[in-house]
Amino acid sequence: MNPRLLPIVIVPVFNALEALDACLGALDRSLPAGARVHLADDASTDPWVPALLRDWTARTVLDVTRVRRESNLGFPGNCNAAFAETRGDVVLLNSDTEPCGDWLQRLAACAESDARIASVTPWSNNGEIVSFPNFITPNPMPEDPEAIARAAARVVPTYPELPTAVGFCMFLRRSALEALGGFDAETFGKGYGEENDWCMRTESHGWRHVLCDNAYVVHRGHASFAATGLAPGGENLRRLVARWPGYNERIARFIMDDPLRPARERLADTLAMLASESPQGDLFR
Repeated sequence: MNPRLLPIVIVPVFNALEALDACLGALDRSLPAGARVHLADDASTDPWVPALLRDWTARTVLDVTRVRRESNLGFPGNCNAAFAETRGDVVLLNSDTEPCGDWLQRLAACAESDARIASVTPWSNNGEIVSFPNFITPNPMPEDPEAIARAAARVVPTYPELPTAVGFCMFLRRSALEALGGFDAETFGKGYGEENDWCMRTESHGWRHVLCDNAYVVHRGHASFAATGLAPGGENLRRLVARWPGYNERIARFIMDDPLRPARERLADTLAMLASESPQGDLFR
């Protein structure tokens, strides 16, 4: 696929220098030359962050746009500004992630399978309902994430339905953004719950949210939130449930029913088969 036809990767940035450096390195390894990346620095207070972004932009073979906010907008506001600064479909990629393999092409192919798909989320070690190998659990970072990505790529995808996208990495269809707007920054402030609210809002208008079960992205977890001193949940979760009273029950039922279990088992079986062909030791540390 022509890299110019792939979705634009938006990386919202706020401090978390070490994780950000690892994320940028993973983008270099996993994206084809010329793929578009939009760096949205939400007024990071760490002076090394702008320097890292500037230096990486100068040396990468990717097509990078770099923007720095004059003041901190919070995660939802920063994302909304980035939506306005870009055109076409996008993938929001947290700066504490490390994407693997041809993840972006696979997310794009998943989205192309049905025009009603508003969001696509890949597997991750730390992705709540899309966590692998253990469901819901924040699994440790894998020793060899590329092996998991290779195993995922061998799976025939079924693109199972999700009740919501998971915000560490999510494809967003531009036509859904144009129809229903971006995140509710006024309600969700610095962040947490905005992607769930967006998914509920779009689904109520006929859109779908799915798992790309042949793509994998490593997620460290909450690096930027740690930099703000904020914890996930809290008041924003209460606001989310007040707006969508059935949300908690729906997620609880999804967890109890565990419809992704067959997909996790397929991935685990494929990973074991590949490991037996070329043993690499423990994949998780």
